This record gives sequence, C-alpha cells and structure tokens, in this order.
Amino acid sequence: MAPSREGAGVRTAGTEQRMRRSVVRGLLARAASPEVLSFAVGLPATDLLPRRALAAAGDRLLAESGVPLQYGTPCRPLKALVAGLMKERGVVCGEEQVFLCNGAQQALRLLSWLLLAPGGAVMHEEIVYDGFQTVISDFSPEVLAVPTRAGEGIDVEAVAARLAAGARPAFLYVVSDGHNPLGASLSVEKRAALVELARAYAVPIVEDDACGLLGLDGPAPLPLRALDPDWVLYVGSFSKILAPGLRVGWLVVPEHLVPALSALKHADDFDAASFAQHLVADFLGRGEMPAHLARLREEYARRRDAVLDACARHLPEGARWTRPPAGLYVWVELPGVDTMELLEVALEEEKVAFCPGVAFAAPGRRDGWNAMRLSFGGLPPERIEEAIARLGRVTKKHFSRQDHP
Repeated sequence: MAPSREGAGVRTAGTEQRMRRSVVRGLLARAASPEVLSFAVGLPATDLLPRRALAAAGDRLLAESGVPLQYGTPCRPLKALVAGLMKERGVVCGEEQVFLCNGAQQALRLLSWLLLAPGGAVMHEEIVYDGFQTVISDFSPEVLAVPTRAGEGIDVEAVAARLAAGARPAFLYVVSDGHNPLGASLSVEKRAALVELARAYAVPIVEDDACGLLGLDGPAPLPLRALDPDWVLYVGSFSKILAPGLRVGWLVVPEHLVPALSALKHADDFDAASFAQHLVADFLGRGEMPAHLARLREEYARRRDAVLDACARHLPEGARWTRPPAGLYVWVELPGVDTMELLEVALEEEKVAFCPGVAFAAPGRRDGWNAMRLSFGGLPPERIEEAIARLGRVTKKHFSRQDHP
C-alpha cells in the first residue's frame, strides 16, 4: 500500500516563528534583480571596498606562510589592533577583553546563548533590527518591547518604568548609533541614563555598534561601553567599515566571560576564520583604516544627503523622514500607506525596492506598517535621485488610501 501524500515531506520545528517574515523575504529576493534600484538591503558601497589593499594583503600572507589557511586560534595581533580601534571610539580595553567572531551576527548569537535561558525575557525596542530577532527566536523568549521613536531611539523612561515595576530581562539590546532601521543615534543623556539603569538593576546591556565608526556629521558620541566596562557588552563589526564578505566581528566583554564564549563558539563553528582575520590584521597594522574611514564617512554623508534632497523633491506631502547622524539608513513614514502593499507595486511598476518597516516590528506587533527603511550605502548619488523619483511616483498613486491593519 502506497503511503499517503497528505502531510508528506520533511517536518520543521517552529516554522511559523522562524518564517514570520517570509513574505518580506520573498519580495526582497525579487529586489536582487539587476534592473531594480534597491534600497532594500543594508549593503555597503561595493566601489568603496578596499579591494586592492586586501588583495595585496592576501598576496603577502600567502607568500609568507600557509598558516592563515590552516585551522587556528583567533588571530592575536588582530585582538590588539581591535583594542586600538576601540580607543578611537573612546573605549579603553585590553586585547584580553576582545573576543573575535565570524561577524556581528555570531556575536549576538553567542551572547544570547550565554545570557538567555529558553523562555527567558529580553528587552528591546518595538522596532528593532530583524537579525537580532532571528537570533533570539531560538529561545522562544518573553519579549519586553519598549517604545522607540524615529530620530530619537529607545524610550529610556519606559525602560526605567518596566524595570521599576519588577521586570528583569536577561539583557537589554540597544543600538546606540546609526540605528537599524530607524537611523537614530542616542543622545548623551540617554546613554548615561541607560548605563545607570543597568548598574542599578543589574541588567546587562548588549550594545550593537556596527555603525558607530560611521559618523556622518563628525565623530559619534561615546558608546555605552565607554561609560561602563562591567554591564555593557559591546558588539562591533568590520562588515560596514571594511567588507561584509570577510565575516569578521568582535566583542568587548569583561575578561571573565571569555572562556565561556570560547566554549560556545567552538560548539557553533569549531574554529576561527583564520584567513579573513589575518587579512583584517594586515590592513589595520599598515595604518590604512583612518584614511579609509574618512573616505567612507565623506561618501556616505554625500549619499545620505542625496536621499534627503530627493525625498524633499519627490515624496508626497505628509511624508516624514529621519536625518541619520551615523550609519546607512533613512526611515521614511507615509501616513495611511501600507508599505508591504506599496513594495509589491513599486517592484512591479517602477522597479524600485525598499524594506517595509513592519519587517522590524517586535513579535505580534505591526509597528512600522506605514514606514520603510531606505538603505543608501549601495547606490551612488545619481542613482539615488532616480530611485527616489520612481518611489515618489508609485507612492503618490497610493498615498490617498487609508489602509490600516
């Protein structure tokens, strides 16, 4: 007797939770077409990647030794160089507090394994980086979502109220500069207040600072980690400031946490990305990062301003957007417009893409349903103008609709 086909196939665990944004992912996959002008994905500028410098570094490494191609421990010279880079951010740390990871995403995953028990509580903003939500979804956590505002970031008073009422999350997740997706950077006052709350209630802060070195209007304020070395666990990445394909990130943590993180990382991927880490160490060791960062900041400020100018010219009256002081993201709000629906039409009619704001909403919420994130790193200014013009045309067709979820 032939087996029934009903329900046949490989079964998965937690499909609904893990794929809650599958519709968005499908739409964004369409945005990868060469004919689409895309603000959808947080790509740095390909033309600003230091390809020649990295190629020369690779040639030197391979000519000198085969060690970078072997299994190996984390690159110790890179730890010392990262500690020096952190000094530029105002963070004083030793190489023994630097823990190297395969990108910031692995850093977030390791910290979640370290701090969060299954079913435990995590506090973060109502609109938050979707990659972080993917990481913590494995733990089926209780999410303590607090309000946030475009241009301002997390509501510190709401955090204080939740903690005063007895909430004790495993940690609070914060993006202090160049918030993904809101584009916000926290005020100096908010930074100090968050650190005081962490100390007072013994709640660690996981600070995601992937864009902290990309201050577009001058240096970003001191990160939270500069204000407290004990309660702030810092996540950094070379993805936005050097090359995402290298998959090199780092943590700055109290030294006593490093052995546990090492054990967790060994279980996750067994080994260091040796070649990539040695490439980054060569680049930093030759003193090329300051000039490279200066070039990035100048060009990304130019692209940000091109987005803002084009939005003012082409988006309909009533649209609102942020002016990010750091990072690669502009948040646009379109009252009355369901941006998931708008994305479908924008791809079909105008071949332009963005990321709908609802993709960043906390579980069970619809925050950002009438907003979009524009990631401007991957488009040069002349293409930005054309892309916003296309977006303006399709938005005006839908702007009069009042589709509330």
